[in-house]
Amino acid sequence: MRFDLEKLSSRELDLLIATAEKRKTVLLRRRPVATVRAELTMLVASEGYTVDEVLGRQSPVVAASARPKRRKLGKAAVKYRDPENRRNSWTGRGSMPRWLAAKVKRGISAADFLIPGLARPTEKKGLRLGQKTVFKPVAESG
Repeated sequence: MRFDLEKLSSRELDLLIATAEKRKTVLLRRRPVATVRAELTMLVASEGYTVDEVLGRQSPVVAASARPKRRKLGKAAVKYRDPENRRNSWTGRGSMPRWLAAKVKRGISAADFLIPGLARPTEKKGLRLGQKTVFKPVAESG
């Protein structure tokens, strides 16, 4: 932190000196952090706890196993582009953007906005296309 002492008035300098002296006395009265940490650790250990338990922190092993990691998806190429406004584009991931949703609502197919040669239509998650289905034969009673 730098102060341009040339620009400070006499009153501002006196205030700065008084504040610095107060801060210095506070710092001199404090005991070293290492001493306080050692005493705290000994007190907590004598009661049968760890510092993390007392302060409410979880150990790194427990925290990592409690929350599964999400797989990061890589950058996706643009699949859909608005011919009227080239800045409007969509990768096909996430919810449909407003510009495309408005055009689909007017009756234009989303497939009309696919970039030719680069993209295939995005499949809806609820469709079971390409998945095998197992049918159990029903025994006929006779």
